[in-house]
Amino acid sequence: MFQLRPYQAEAKQAVLDEWLSGHRKTLLVLPTGTGKTVVFASVTEEQVKQGHRVLIMAHRGELLSQAADKLREATGLESVLEKADSSSLGSFFPVTVGSVQSLCQEKRLSQFPEDYFQDIIVDEAHHCLSESYKRVLEHFPEANILGVTATPDRGDMKNLGEYFDSKAYEYSMTQAIRDGYLSPVRAQMIPLELDIKDVGMSSGDFSAGEIGCALEPYLHQIANEMVSYCRGRKTVVFLPLIATSQKFCRMLNEAGLTAAEVNGTSDERGEILKDFEDGKYDVLCNSMLLTEGWDCPSVDCIVVLRPTKIRSLYQQMVGRGMRLYPGKKELLLLDFLWMTDRHDLCRPSALISKDEKIAQKIDDSILENAEGADLIEAEEQAERDVLSEREAALAKELAEMRAKKRKLVDPIQYAMSIAAEDLSRYVPTFAWETAPPSLKQLEFLERRGILPDEVKNCGYASLLIDRLKRRQDEGLATPRQIRCLERYGFRQVGTWSFEGANKLISLLAKNHWRIPHWIDPVTYRPKEAADGK
Repeated sequence: MFQLRPYQAEAKQAVLDEWLSGHRKTLLVLPTGTGKTVVFASVTEEQVKQGHRVLIMAHRGELLSQAADKLREATGLESVLEKADSSSLGSFFPVTVGSVQSLCQEKRLSQFPEDYFQDIIVDEAHHCLSESYKRVLEHFPEANILGVTATPDRGDMKNLGEYFDSKAYEYSMTQAIRDGYLSPVRAQMIPLELDIKDVGMSSGDFSAGEIGCALEPYLHQIANEMVSYCRGRKTVVFLPLIATSQKFCRMLNEAGLTAAEVNGTSDERGEILKDFEDGKYDVLCNSMLLTEGWDCPSVDCIVVLRPTKIRSLYQQMVGRGMRLYPGKKELLLLDFLWMTDRHDLCRPSALISKDEKIAQKIDDSILENAEGADLIEAEEQAERDVLSEREAALAKELAEMRAKKRKLVDPIQYAMSIAAEDLSRYVPTFAWETAPPSLKQLEFLERRGILPDEVKNCGYASLLIDRLKRRQDEGLATPRQIRCLERYGFRQVGTWSFEGANKLISLLAKNHWRIPHWIDPVTYRPKEAADGK
């Protein structure tokens, strides 16, 4: 039986808590490679213990097999398949692994009583707003719903908040890398300009057919460039069309790499994938076949030749190379100078940042460095740079706020002080978030030094409370400390430790609340106190 990792145990409990609190339709967000299948298998086990029937639903055969295998491996539970000629009706097994294409058929769906399943788990939940999924989910109106996804973004811009009540738990890719559960990523820009300015759109993304045509003039150059970057690495290339994938595979072999191609019509697909995993091939080309339901942890290079504006799709492609593997030091992500008039093209920064300014700085640092850049290091530097810029831009507004004679901190001022973009630009997503904040929430915020008058909804209050608790656990400065020191002109206090802020406040108090002559508030940081400066 599996021992859940700490974040997996937290995720499982968070889902169960959401269901118990009345949020019947909830989301679980875990990046590719962090064991989302293990988590929902454990949730399934818990619900089966309560006497429930559980449906695990997916849109591809590989995902169904993966779910059934992981359920058996992690919990010992067997499942029955609902697909084609196989039916779960009347089965002894309490868990059904079902194909949405089969289940959504009216003749088949009507055979199930409305209360047949008490819990439904939707793998790759970003698909669930399609009509086929909605038809199945609406047939079981009282069932608890868990949507599992690597990212809450949706390609056609329909917000998952239209369907789900809440987000039970989210574990970021950045945190997973820092915690050592995913491979570090080094992104490198190949200095080759690919003009896709004239490519049209289809179903909310760049047209695959037109992308294939636009790539044609560059394929030989790309193949030759890849020889120097990919030699000695296990590489997966994502391309827009089967014909393009097959043609590019031939070019790679001609250039000196050992390459294979796999697609949905390949007769020997399983054998090709196994040979690649066993090291027979250096490079595996595919036309978007391997974005879901395929794992090869030894992959240590990803080449995206299918530009996209859909963040979830981009993360799925890169996620194929982010699993840990013995001897694997990092994942190399090769990016190109895509020439486009669109500003929402996904680049490496899309993996870790939703903030436009931070993302732009991350991508700029990759472009400027010939050896590429570690994504986490690039993000940390970008955050520092953006924080400094925002401080300068918001200086006047902050000065006005600081001048107000309040003992409590305005929540927007607090958000800006700790550089929390999600707080300063928060917009409610789920229905429950738009409700007024509870008295308990407001009392908690006031005790922690936040002015509750400006907290207008339950979602914002919840986000503030979560941030306050996390900052306390991390030993960071409190709202009152931040406000106190900012009034004296100190900067970036939100990034200080509680102890560092506390020592400075004590020093000011002993000095009759005057700043010692050796301290410059603009440049002072807590570590300088140890140097006696």
